[in-house]
Parts: sequence; structure tokens; C-alpha cells
Amino acid sequence: MRVAPKDLAARIRLAVFDVDGVMTDGRLYLMPGGEEMKVFHASDGLGLKRLMQAGVEVAFLSGRQSAVVAERAAALGVQYVYQGHEDKLPVFEQILSATGIAAHATAFTGDDLPDLPVILAAGLGIAVANAASKVREHADFVTSRPGGEGAVREVCDLLLDARSPGRA
Repeated sequence: MRVAPKDLAARIRLAVFDVDGVMTDGRLYLMPGGEEMKVFHASDGLGLKRLMQAGVEVAFLSGRQSAVVAERAAALGVQYVYQGHEDKLPVFEQILSATGIAAHATAFTGDDLPDLPVILAAGLGIAVANAASKVREHADFVTSRPGGEGAVREVCDLLLDARSPGRA
């Protein structure tokens, strides 16, 4: 019998997010000279700040390296930022070691096949609505909103609601 996502969410102390396709819509805006642009949803940022204020650690784990992601993380106060790692599972294990938080108390949100091993290893594996079908199939929870369009806020709200003492 599967455990309800809200029950899994209640024990989460660390939320790890992929970036491209989760925090953004997955499109890459490359300018002449190699400069990169990304679009982030403002409500996702507020959700992440509220999550951290509630005592949940937040980490970014991206397959690509981007100065824009580092700037966004710094602006939000996200301390754990790991970029340029296509094989994400060993890095996820490094994050667990750095935070001292066990995998069962961790949520991971992803959208594509490189995220699948971490989705399976986390205590709460989450896929955004527009994730690859295989990723959605193996996730414990699938957001109703697509990546870059409020999916991160939806995850934050799920985790925050699960922490509320009077939750339904």
C-alpha cells in the first residue's frame, strides 16, 4: 500500500530541487557571447523562503552550470547549491552528508530522466506536471502546475501544509 504524499511530506526536513524544467520552464536563453538568461517564477521564490523560515533546508541540484542559478540561490538565501552534475545520485548523497539529514526525510523534485534515481532515493519523490512520463510514473506526487509556472510553490505549500499541526 502506497503512503499518501501528505503523510510522506510531514517528515521532510530537506527539499532538493532540480533547476531547469522545475524552477524554470526548461527553455535555455543563450545570448551572443555565451551569456545565459533564465526566467524564475516569483511565487516559487516566496514558497522557498517560507519553507526555509519553517526550518526546512533547501538545496538546488542541477545538471547544468549557470551563474544565474547561483545568483538566484544567493538572493533567496539557499545555502546548498550543486551545479554541473549530470549524475545526480552521488551528489544527492553528498547533500545528505552535508546536512546530516537522512534520505527518508528528504523530498526531491525533478522533471527528466537524470532526476529519476534521486526521485527513487528520496523519501518523497516529486515530478512536475510536464515531467517525462517515466518520471511522473515513479514519483510519489506529481504537481498540477508545470515547471517554471508555480510547481515549486506547489511543492513548498504541500510541505508546509503537512507540517501544520491541525492539518486534515
